[in-house]
Amino acid sequence: MSEKYEAGMSVRRKVLGDAHVDRAEAAKTDFDAPFQELITESAWGTVWAGDGLSLRERSMLTLALLAAMGNFEEIPMHIRATARTGASKKDVLEAFQHVAIYAGVPRANHALKLARETFEEMERE
Repeated sequence: MSEKYEAGMSVRRKVLGDAHVDRAEAAKTDFDAPFQELITESAWGTVWAGDGLSLRERSMLTLALLAAMGNFEEIPMHIRATARTGASKKDVLEAFQHVAIYAGVPRANHALKLARETFEEMERE
């Protein structure tokens, strides 16, 4: 594997946790393996592995962008990652307030609902 892939896998494990990455790797098939390599190298090995922003800042940006674009299925995973990135509940609220103003209240409202549910699940675990 490439250097970017190795860096990406390291950051991915740091942000999402070993259990999540191990489940994703176990579910990988020959069909989607090239896609998994692409996102590991580009998203995790380039964007998340950069040194211009902290993991906390990247976490907040990612959550805001996911909500703004309506990619709600990824929000719980990235809310869970806040336990490792250092983004607080207040940080998440601030990010989604920006979404409300710049991308729309309905998207921010749904993202907040998902965040609240996920934080509650995390507290019970």
